[in-house]
Amino acid sequence: MQIKDLGEFGVIDLLTRMVIDWRAGSGNSQSFSFNLTVDNGDDTAAWSPGPSGTGRVNELFTTDTMVEGVHFTRETTPWLDLGWKSLASNISDVASMGGLPTYALVTLGLPSETEVSDLESLYKGMLQISNDYGLAIVGGDMVRSPVVFITVALTGVMRGQPMVRTGARPGDLVAVTGHLGSSGGGLKLMLERTSEAGEAADFLRESHRRPRPAVAVGQSLVESGITTAMDVSDGMADDLSKLCRASGVSGKIFTDRLPVHPFLRDWFPEGCVDLALGGGEDYVLLFTGPPAKVNHVVASLSGGAAVVGEISVGTPGQITVVDALGNEVAASNRGWDHFGPAQD
Repeated sequence: MQIKDLGEFGVIDLLTRMVIDWRAGSGNSQSFSFNLTVDNGDDTAAWSPGPSGTGRVNELFTTDTMVEGVHFTRETTPWLDLGWKSLASNISDVASMGGLPTYALVTLGLPSETEVSDLESLYKGMLQISNDYGLAIVGGDMVRSPVVFITVALTGVMRGQPMVRTGARPGDLVAVTGHLGSSGGGLKLMLERTSEAGEAADFLRESHRRPRPAVAVGQSLVESGITTAMDVSDGMADDLSKLCRASGVSGKIFTDRLPVHPFLRDWFPEGCVDLALGGGEDYVLLFTGPPAKVNHVVASLSGGAAVVGEISVGTPGQITVVDALGNEVAASNRGWDHFGPAQD
């Protein structure tokens, strides 16, 4: 058997089981009274340096990698925007837990022919988003590589218990904090219509190249009593599937409720729903909770926040997409899977 037979999330499940089953206790953290509060399988790990309680501080830790030819090309993502985006994905993980980003370590893999001016542009993009979101780059590593890759390890902090993927319950509503599909639309636009100009085209390109993680919104969800959330990075349908699988439930998405930006609908009237379901890299937050609470929270948010589905009893991780006429179809292979079969 090869890892392509398991798919990315099967590989993650395999390694998570190994890590937990082979772990020899809590290790050195006991000496400093650190308590692991979120283990493998969520957007970040979390631990607390003090006793349990709603007022305790939780420290967060996450990492993500971008590889040339897999996550980006130089034709669609300039160096400046690549720097921004390489940190944005990690910041979004921290946002999904309800935290603030603090310190980053950056590992670069670069061909030796890389122009110094390109490297400077890359770091300028990193520093721009770092300053916008209040974090600091404090170190890293560098290696020679046949293609460009960037790995960021990011810490974060929050007061109280992080939001996690494991708390969805049958009867909960599913909501998102912003528009879906704009990043995928931007990529599609750049690949198919490279010379397009205008406000709508600029918006879609910017959505793909310079996503804005929902840090403040994540904090507001925690303050509102939301306990279950994650970010939309691999596509709405796949990410809801991950959340439902972690919670042991299934879910439905109603396509006529998906918050699609008018610019995306104008450019891709036939494909905007598929982009909203599977485009990925939107970095809005997906959350669940009791109907009254979710409706109240959505009403307090702006920028495309919407209730888009519901949680139900069923096969863990199974997602059903329901169209405007009530037709149902299983949502499968819509989002990003590193080791899964190639998608058209």
